[in-house]
Amino acid sequence: MTVAASFEIEYRQYLDTDGHPMGKTLPAIARDLDQLVQLYQLMSFTRIFDTKAIALQRTGKLGTYASCLGHEAAHAAIGSSMRPEDVLAPAYREYAAQFWRGVKPRDVLMYWGGDERGNDFSGPRHDFAWAVPIATQCLHAAGAALAFKVRGEPRVAVSVCGDGGTSKADFYSALNCGGAFQLPLVMVVVNNQWAISVPRSKQTGAKTLAQKGLAGGLDCLQVDGNDLIACREAMDQAIERARNGGGGSVVEMVTYRLHDHTTADDARRYRDDAEVKEAWQREPLGRLRAYLTRLGAWSDAREEAWKSECEGRVNEEVDAYLNTRAQPVEAMFDHLYADMPLEIAQQRALAVSREVGRG
Repeated sequence: MTVAASFEIEYRQYLDTDGHPMGKTLPAIARDLDQLVQLYQLMSFTRIFDTKAIALQRTGKLGTYASCLGHEAAHAAIGSSMRPEDVLAPAYREYAAQFWRGVKPRDVLMYWGGDERGNDFSGPRHDFAWAVPIATQCLHAAGAALAFKVRGEPRVAVSVCGDGGTSKADFYSALNCGGAFQLPLVMVVVNNQWAISVPRSKQTGAKTLAQKGLAGGLDCLQVDGNDLIACREAMDQAIERARNGGGGSVVEMVTYRLHDHTTADDARRYRDDAEVKEAWQREPLGRLRAYLTRLGAWSDAREEAWKSECEGRVNEEVDAYLNTRAQPVEAMFDHLYADMPLEIAQQRALAVSREVGRG
């Protein structure tokens, strides 16, 4: 028998669930304790923000909200591996990546509060807005990467989707373009095991989600998504390869969604409490905190001081959101068209007259 081609998917993990090195030679990022502390602080801040956002939604001060609980290591690695000139095409819960790139928490709250000005967020103006349609952002990133190549710009486009997103045609089309045109594209799959109520086991027969990129000719890798060191090394390598003309990658980060899909969901209806309890044993913050503490780079005293600082910062952002004056009703019409069609202008006038009547 002649074999036309053979493939394998590497799995990468450096820290066990207790934060101990697993006997492998650690990458350079593992020895950069100053940056690891920064990233741990980012992850911790994001979790405190996430908790506060859920509380706001439960008390009627925020619309439906997508929690990032359990995803912090993956998202921190994505954001911190990118240069400002690179382009991020997120889904709708990559807050740590966006905070690193300059998005303000108040922007996130405005978006989930129903104010479209939240999508005009701080940070790189070329980053894409949140994408609730599943996997469409993969195509946006592929288009940006094609533009970079055509212009000869040393920039990289990064998309992020979940395990369910890899079942969409948008994902496959993007990775096919990435391989066919040798684009500077990194497609990150944050595999949190659940596409709302559909488990990973029912999404696909593939043993990994990373291997889906093989068909497009992309470099493919699976990492422990709760191990910040593994996630960051994988992103650094994929982005460097893309920037230097080596083509695109699919990086699968295996983690777990510790909260409901969104605050409009109740995950207790479709998954066992025992599964979630077991997943908490692998969560990313405790693992990195244990590693840093063991090396003397973190302590219980610093933990308490940092949590207090985060609470204050988050409360400031919440106050900024709550004190932002709502836009007038006609604002929903004002940015749809460069030249407003007659029927839209008529609808706008009707909305204004009714608002005035209620006033």
